[in-house]
Amino acid sequence: MSTLALVSTATMLSIFYGQYRWLTADIVASSVEHHEESLAANFERRARARLDDVADNISMLENRDDVSVRRILERAISEYVDVVGLRFTRPNGSALISGTIAETPLDGYVLWSNQQLYMRYPVLQDGAEIGQLSSSFSTDLLIAESEAFEDQLVELGTQSKNVSFVWVGAATIFTLALCGFVIWIVARMQAQRIHALKVQAEKLSDSDYGEPLKVVHGDLLGDLAAVFNEMRNKLKRTTISRDYVDSVLSSMNEAIIVTEEDGKITRVNAATSRMLGYSDSELIGHHIDLLVDRKKRSALKPGSAVGVPREAFLIAKTGDQIPVSYTSSLINTNSDIRGHRIYAAQNISERHKAEQRIRYLARIDALTKVPNRMQFQHLLQRAIAKAKKNNRSVCLFYVDIDYFKDINDTFGHLAGDIALETVAERLGNSLPQDSVIGRLAGDEFAVILDQIEAGDEGREVMDKFANKILAGLAEPFNLQGNEVFMTASIGVAQYPIDAPNVIDLIRNADAALYQSKNAGGNVHTYYAPEMNEAAVDRLMTKSKLKRAFERDELLVHYQPKYNLQTGEVFGAEALVRWDLPERGIILPSDFIPIAEETNLIIDIGEWVLDRVCEDFRYWQRSVSSPGRVSVNLSLKQLRQANFISRINSILRGHEVSPTSLELEITESTLMENPERTINILNELYSLGLHLAIDDFGTGYSSLSALQQFPISTLKIDKSFVRDIAINPDDAVIVGTIIHMGQDLKMDVVAEGVETTAQLTHLQALNCTYVQGMLFGNPMSSDNYLELLLAQKEGTDKYKTLFA
Repeated sequence: MSTLALVSTATMLSIFYGQYRWLTADIVASSVEHHEESLAANFERRARARLDDVADNISMLENRDDVSVRRILERAISEYVDVVGLRFTRPNGSALISGTIAETPLDGYVLWSNQQLYMRYPVLQDGAEIGQLSSSFSTDLLIAESEAFEDQLVELGTQSKNVSFVWVGAATIFTLALCGFVIWIVARMQAQRIHALKVQAEKLSDSDYGEPLKVVHGDLLGDLAAVFNEMRNKLKRTTISRDYVDSVLSSMNEAIIVTEEDGKITRVNAATSRMLGYSDSELIGHHIDLLVDRKKRSALKPGSAVGVPREAFLIAKTGDQIPVSYTSSLINTNSDIRGHRIYAAQNISERHKAEQRIRYLARIDALTKVPNRMQFQHLLQRAIAKAKKNNRSVCLFYVDIDYFKDINDTFGHLAGDIALETVAERLGNSLPQDSVIGRLAGDEFAVILDQIEAGDEGREVMDKFANKILAGLAEPFNLQGNEVFMTASIGVAQYPIDAPNVIDLIRNADAALYQSKNAGGNVHTYYAPEMNEAAVDRLMTKSKLKRAFERDELLVHYQPKYNLQTGEVFGAEALVRWDLPERGIILPSDFIPIAEETNLIIDIGEWVLDRVCEDFRYWQRSVSSPGRVSVNLSLKQLRQANFISRINSILRGHEVSPTSLELEITESTLMENPERTINILNELYSLGLHLAIDDFGTGYSSLSALQQFPISTLKIDKSFVRDIAINPDDAVIVGTIIHMGQDLKMDVVAEGVETTAQLTHLQALNCTYVQGMLFGNPMSSDNYLELLLAQKEGTDKYKTLFA
């Protein structure tokens, strides 16, 4: 840059010097020329004045003789040093000359020639010309004066040039100094900016982002600073995002494991280390399959499209097997971690224990430790299926304690419980090891004996075990220090002779038991068709049900659901009733199973939904929000190919919002075909319909399995609610279901609430909603509307129960 300044300065000086010389020569020549013209004009005026003076002297002569005239001419030559010669010419052409006149102007009065001035001047007297004067003036003085003036100008120009060169030199030095200073300032600023870039780069290498660099636009360093600031901001955002993610992952309770495409672990969070007991360094670099217990479950699977959690067992550092619920997702970002997989696992050990406890309490009678009615029916179904496959028979003993009420009334319920425990124990001692004992209700027990031969030999075996049971139960036992005798009655039915299925087999055994009771007890009776007209009644019911549907004998009643916190009606469950003229109202439990068998359930289900929508629109004319109405849904309805469209058509036809309805589905219906069911339920959910699990606890599914369904409500079966106030085990079951349902963000409804004690226990367990006979019998559409209006007016008589 300094070299460029020097070159520029030299060029400027050269241009200045050339222009100066040209201007100086031009100015001098012009000045001399003007000066000479001025001198010539002055000289000419002076010469004319002198000729005028000589002419005046001649005109004043009285006698203009040659002598007088010559004397005037000579005197003028002597007085005026620049006059070289004079000639006076008379009108007659005679001339008198003094001095030397080389030439005479011909055409004018003035002639410059040969360094002399020649002039003619008229001599006048009284306005008349009396002659002419011709003169010759020397211009030596004029030339000398002009040359002196030119020399003076040249000298002044030289002095001015010298002064100018001094100033130019000084200005040049000043300019060079200024340029040098500016160059130094610019170089210093550039050095500082480069140093700032270097310092910022060193800070970035230590993850210190500092302040952004000052950007000076218009140069490369400014552009570099702008690019550097952008890189700093991106790194800062990336670091903040990374730190935020690290903080989130560290604070999560779920174990997070990140793996490469081949399953090699690249990252874990603190929850993973806490759950498995491994440090980060012990896990990173190892394959994730090493943490999975392959004996119990397969390797971890990729996530499904709907993000349904799966379950697996992980092996902790201590060797313990930890059950987990996990989800997996694929990283699809355009980066070097594309294709990596994230596993989020939650320890569900407590859930497993709770579910095992629920399954145990739901299937095993807490008092006698034998299967309850639900589990017993399931085991009986399995025994029948096995017998059918092997072409064998199954024997069912229905056992009832004779006069058990007397024991309760005499010694109290605690003594009654001891008696029931004794019955269960003696039944086990009286039967083969592979037999099944169950408690169906109260003092009613049942026994399954399979591999019984048909015919007389089988009858002998059954007689043997029946008598052994009766004999064992008849043994006295000590009760509160008293020796108590107890007998029992037994009804016997055999598959496939007496019944082809579980329900009929139990019903027929119960009919035989009734005969034993009528016989005085302590005997066993085999089932005979005449004992029970149920089969005939069943056939009659099928035909009457078909006619009932055609004759519009079906009714829909509504059982209100109350909010336990507010005491307000939250909605209702729609319950179908059959008004048979000769028998009155028939409950669903007596005709819905028949409808299921005859496929009438499909028509009944659609009819109920249509009637509910019709009633809902009727209520809306008086009450803006009648609440959410639940409608039961059967398995056969779900199996219909056009099920979704049929429901949608009914809703649109009545202009009822899908959010106003809730479909209730049993656990067994849900788990019959989970893959197809979940698709149907997702479609129903997308329409806006609410979905509920009905009679929860009576099936065999776990809450983990139910998570995959879009369920919003959990309804606790009334069999658990019935003894909640007196049976701690039932209270534990209900409390566990409520707690787990709320953890899964589900509403929980307790069914079958009949007493204030049950209501109080449910309030203590923070149950959300209740329904049952405590709030009256299921009611007609008009009565339900009256209830809603009474609630609106504050006159609902049941609200005091929640105070």
